[in-house]
Amino acid sequence: MKFLGIRFFAGGLLVMALALVEAQPQSEDESGARTKILALENVWNNAEKAGNAAALGLILDDAMVYIDEDGSLLTKAQFLEHAKQAGPELLTLVTDAMSVYVYGETALVAGTYRVSGTARGKPFRREGRFIDTWVLKNGSWMCVAAQATPLR
Repeated sequence: MKFLGIRFFAGGLLVMALALVEAQPQSEDESGARTKILALENVWNNAEKAGNAAALGLILDDAMVYIDEDGSLLTKAQFLEHAKQAGPELLTLVTDAMSVYVYGETALVAGTYRVSGTARGKPFRREGRFIDTWVLKNGSWMCVAAQATPLR
């Protein structure tokens, strides 16, 4: 029961952070766009680790395409279901070396990630690179495509 309370608290913090990012006007320069997108990337990490599909759903475009580490192609709905189920198994989800490249109303985020946890009762640890594509739609940055590539 304590874990469930922590999850709801963490989910509330994620929604509040997302609301703060979205409440600011989107007519800022590239620096402002980079700051907002990095904040959204952090919201993504925290939501995925908590298995919070509702928070993830707010930042992922309905037509989002995700290419997973194993090469599978996931829709937004499939990715959210995967995150919901895998979230409780994650112990760590850390992104590093993130760079944001802004091209008008489109931005790319490239970086590295480390994730560890348990799956089917067995511990795992993975590292990889990722690239996320964000588009400014109706005043909000939305992720429209993402890919994770494992490093061996």
